Amino acid sequence: MSELAGKILLSYLLGSILGSLLVGRLRGGVDIRTLGSGNAGGTNALRTQGKSFAIWVLLIDIAKGWIAARPVAQWLLPGMSAAPEQIRVWLPAACGVAAIVGHVYPVWYGFRGGKGVATLIGVVLGLDPVLLLPMLLTWFAGVILFGFVGLASMLAAASIPLYVSTSGLEPGLPLTSFGVAATALIVFTHRSNIARMRARTEPRARRLWLFGRHGR
Repeated sequence: MSELAGKILLSYLLGSILGSLLVGRLRGGVDIRTLGSGNAGGTNALRTQGKSFAIWVLLIDIAKGWIAARPVAQWLLPGMSAAPEQIRVWLPAACGVAAIVGHVYPVWYGFRGGKGVATLIGVVLGLDPVLLLPMLLTWFAGVILFGFVGLASMLAAASIPLYVSTSGLEPGLPLTSFGVAATALIVFTHRSNIARMRARTEPRARRLWLFGRHGR
């Protein structure tokens, strides 16, 4: 198997391991997809199961993103033919996208997964931790100014290609392409949030929003 195909497949399968369902199984068979918003991500885990449960979910989902973008992408695994250098430079970004897709559409759980934000954070840490700073700053600014966690997450993802293109971070094209693909995925997974924002039924994160200029 070629290195590119094998590592993308492995990253997808790794991404398909959902922290919420893994922790839920260890906690007595809880499936948070049947609770709250029905999403298998950290936010729904926090709302329905509490902080301890959610922390473990986030750690697992972040860790698998980092593993895909760093060890999996860098190590030459047994049975794989090495890709040429011009292909290998794309491996971290490709593996990162595959891990996020796996989280959103997990083969182990009937293709019903989460929204991919925690896994995106892990991938960014694996690609270049420098990218995490503009993401976090954008996320906090988005929540404070608008009060919507989903919107803040989409803006945070969009900050990745913008930062790469303006900072000259290398490798530029793979990182920019990753940022564009990740943004498209995060926007897609938050389409229900977008619909609720348009209908003015999306709840606001008031504790942070009150510090913004729209507070009351």
